[in-house]
Amino acid sequence: MTNLEKYRKAFIDALEIEEEKVEIEELAYQDIPQWDSVGHMGLIAELEDTFDIMMDTDDIIDFNSYKAGKEIMKKYGVVIGE
Repeated sequence: MTNLEKYRKAFIDALEIEEEKVEIEELAYQDIPQWDSVGHMGLIAELEDTFDIMMDTDDIIDFNSYKAGKEIMKKYGVVIGE
């Protein structure tokens, strides 16, 4: 499984959404009911477990979209390909 597949799966599993919603690069915090503050922390936990990382508080706060998340993950050595 590629990093992109793992990344997408984390969104699907943590937010309990259909795969089609993850395909949207513009998916952002609070765009869907599932990505509220509780869903956000679940997503962060899922990503940390999946990639065996621990995000800084500032990065957790800045992780406000699917696209922004890809850039933040690079800080932790996780490159999310297309």
